Amino acid sequence: MTTTDQPVPVLVRLDIDTVAPHFSKALAHLDNAMVRELDAVGFDARLRELVRLRASQLNGCSYCVDLHTGDAQKAGDAIARIAAVAVWRESSLFTARERAAFTLTESITRASETRVPDADWAAAALVFSPEELGALVSLIVTINAWNLVGVSTHAWV
Repeated sequence: MTTTDQPVPVLVRLDIDTVAPHFSKALAHLDNAMVRELDAVGFDARLRELVRLRASQLNGCSYCVDLHTGDAQKAGDAIARIAAVAVWRESSLFTARERAAFTLTESITRASETRVPDADWAAAALVFSPEELGALVSLIVTINAWNLVGVSTHAWV
């Protein structure tokens, strides 16, 4: 193998866990609270991971894309569905409920551009109860927080 065939390492910019341990711990607590909300409403484990994966794809967080791809597999999702998350609108592999979750995920993840339109919220409200929507919003906000830390610091490569 020549040097051009070798993977290019991504260097850690900042070890956030070491330099900002209180923040890192608070983010972990936020994640735990989000999981409790999802568990309380019986939110499907496969959809959890697909939502995490989609937000991570949009945010360009390589670490999280890799992590949640593996977690989706462990949750029992098919490789074809996991691979199709990036092109979910063009895929027939997803249910109306999953599509609504992806729509809301994209809308919230890109809130600075979308302002989360009423139509996106209404589509999700048709297939999720208010409690499930609360859990879904907590999931989307939390994965976006993790993604922003990962993308900005390269803390986890």
